[in-house]
Amino acid sequence: MNPEHYMKLALELAGARRGQTSPNPMVGAVVVDPSGTIVGRGSYERVGANHAEQVALNEAGSAAKGATLYVTLEPCSHASPTRTSPCAELVIAAGIGKVVAAMEDPDARVRGVGFARLRSQGVEVEVGMRMPEAAQLNRAYIHHRTTGRPCVTLKMAQSLDGTVVSHRGERRQLTGKRAANYTRRVRYEHDAVMVGVGTVIVDDPLLTVRPHKPRAVAYTRLVVDAGGRIPLKAKVMKDQQRARTIVATTDQMPPATREAIVKRGVSVLTCARDGHDRVDLADLLDKLGRDGITSVLCEGGPILGASLLAGRHVNHIDWLVAPLLLGGSDAVPVIADMTRDIPLRLELVRRLGEDVLITGSVTY
Repeated sequence: MNPEHYMKLALELAGARRGQTSPNPMVGAVVVDPSGTIVGRGSYERVGANHAEQVALNEAGSAAKGATLYVTLEPCSHASPTRTSPCAELVIAAGIGKVVAAMEDPDARVRGVGFARLRSQGVEVEVGMRMPEAAQLNRAYIHHRTTGRPCVTLKMAQSLDGTVVSHRGERRQLTGKRAANYTRRVRYEHDAVMVGVGTVIVDDPLLTVRPHKPRAVAYTRLVVDAGGRIPLKAKVMKDQQRARTIVATTDQMPPATREAIVKRGVSVLTCARDGHDRVDLADLLDKLGRDGITSVLCEGGPILGASLLAGRHVNHIDWLVAPLLLGGSDAVPVIADMTRDIPLRLELVRRLGEDVLITGSVTY
């Protein structure tokens, strides 16, 4: 069988754990004996679980001797409380003859060390098979490990004429049921969903995954609110057991408001101000990254979206276009006050019911 097939299977095993492994990567592994028979399969299920290589090697048992291990990421070279040995040592001890890895670990602390250890013990190592797919799968992990910040996806919805509502302050659902279901699924794959306080005031969204799916790591709702305008009765202030809420603010929030928010079990994260007395988004993303949040889905309005783009904080876009024209002299544009071109690399265009979804990567 074509070796690419085994790596494809390993990638599928890894991808089946979307939304469960953060802040660690999704990893899949397949052990293939010299006859081409798959004798072990494994994936990393969640934080604290055995790594994919260990699961696959345990299933293979003695059949791992002389076999080839296909794995989506470089085997780790450092021990943790959940394992007796690093994965590289387990591979060596099992007698694996060759390791085929899609990519090396981007974490600067361990990058290339696992491969070096394997080679030092006579294990043949091949790197790069289906690497673009592996990198796409773990794009949030890669971004977090290389920048210290979460990977940001900006999700926006607009009419054909580039607006979101006909009149400022109006509440309106532009897109249909299939688009809404898509958004709820995508939320699950991100550590946090972010909106501005204006969205909370106008739309009062719940911002949860529906139907509810538990995550190994808590799902976070993040509200950007520099001055403490969030309504205490807002839906995001409730049901902290299902999804925790963080209000990102500045020193402009009144102490009484802060105290009232904390009493509801909601966290308050104080950030620096930017030049417009708004939350400094760079400072916010730094703080989220240090807290282990590797990915953020922004469903904010035109002002927050424009601020993220202007600061070059957006990595990917999910853009929904609804088949209607809103018009009106007071119509609100989907992005407020764009002052520069934002180059994109389109990845997908497809129908979601009557709406169109455009996804892509930002290439500043």
